[in-house]
Formats: sequence, C-alpha cells, structure tokens
Amino acid sequence: MNYIIKTEGLHCGHCDAAVETELMKVAGVTDADANHETNTVQVECSGEVAAEALTAAVEAAGFKAVSVEAA
Repeated sequence: MNYIIKTEGLHCGHCDAAVETELMKVAGVTDADANHETNTVQVECSGEVAAEALTAAVEAAGFKAVSVEAA
C-alpha cells in the first residue's frame, strides 16, 4: 500500500532526509521519498500502515504532517 503525506516545514534536502530516515523506522515502510519543493512525502509500504504511525514519524523528525492519504 502506498501513501502520500502532506507536510509543512520542509525547506531543503536535509529536511527531506530527516523525514525519510524517521519513516524508514516504521514497521512495514519499504521506501520514503520526501520532496521539500512540494512539501509531500511518497511512502511505499509492504502492507497497511496506520496513518498515526506515519504522522508520528514525520513529527519525530521535527516537521508537521498535515494529512495522510492512501495513494
């Protein structure tokens, strides 16, 4: 299952990397691709992952997750 997370506060490649690193720690996440230009993160998962877990990972990186949508 894939998700798109809309975020706030991503300003550069280091921001992208921080979010990607935290998301990769979530069980079931197989890939994460953050884009500071669009303030979105595309997340690939091996199965269904709770939106709350994805939101918590973004916030652990120091950013705000505005929404999580299945893609």
